[in-house]
Amino acid sequence: MSQVSRRTAAEVALVFNTLVWGATFMLVKSALGGISPLLFLALRFSLATAALAWFFHNRLGPKAHNRGAWKGAGAGVLVGSFLFLGYLLQTLGLRLTSAPKSAFITGLTSVMVPLLGSFVYRNRPRISEWLGILTATAGLGLMTLPDAGLLGLALPGAGLTAAINRGDVLTFFCAIAFAAHIVTLGHFSRRMGFELLSVTQVGTAALLALALCGWTETPHVEWRAAVVSGILITGLLATALAFTVQAWAQQYTTHTRTALIYMLEPVVAWATSYLLAGEGLSRRAAAGAALILGGVLLVELKPMSQRQHPSI
Repeated sequence: MSQVSRRTAAEVALVFNTLVWGATFMLVKSALGGISPLLFLALRFSLATAALAWFFHNRLGPKAHNRGAWKGAGAGVLVGSFLFLGYLLQTLGLRLTSAPKSAFITGLTSVMVPLLGSFVYRNRPRISEWLGILTATAGLGLMTLPDAGLLGLALPGAGLTAAINRGDVLTFFCAIAFAAHIVTLGHFSRRMGFELLSVTQVGTAALLALALCGWTETPHVEWRAAVVSGILITGLLATALAFTVQAWAQQYTTHTRTALIYMLEPVVAWATSYLLAGEGLSRRAAAGAALILGGVLLVELKPMSQRQHPSI
């Protein structure tokens, strides 16, 4: 398979992830009505770890150890720590800021990724990638902030000013953590088996969530259908499968393109809400969705340069 074919397959797989995460948005929202957030994450990641350990047990056994594959397990711990930190900061920040602002600031991950990659690994994204990111970010702002301007800038006629608060700051650092997760995963995906990387990153997130869920919140759960289905579906599909797909896919595409593709998630989430709950989209938000799609297409329709993968 050629490099371009591998890249195409990898990016189609990442689009699949956005479909899974976007489609499970309402499921998670419903589940959180009966369980505390960090306990939900702990159970979700623990289930995913058990599933991946069972599925990949032949590749993670003594033979794999003898081949030296476990020498890179520390990379999975690092990647998983960034992953959990992103979820933790997002959860804590959401308690102190509005959901639309949280969605927008978290979406700034796509801007952080090329900046962080350029700073740490000296990769320079192409102009088309920067244009795509900026276009999609503007679209994300239109989709998630329909009533008020960003970070203290009121929109004309809105009558509402969104001042910066502690929740916004926590969510900003959440975006940095998610960006670090994408960049480090892209870096190590070429240096170790994606199976080991998947298990160790998800397992690390599970252990950290279990350790901290009693410290940052009072754990509670009501074992109703929405909670059980939420844990099962997000644990198996949105975590075990999705993060394994990402670990495999980032071997063949750049972390900048990965972050940009993931900006499709709010578009998928809206489409799911529309199909399942009949929730419409305002003209402003529809324009934002169009800009996100335009930003992705702006990058995807450009031919890929022949330079090496930036993780190398």
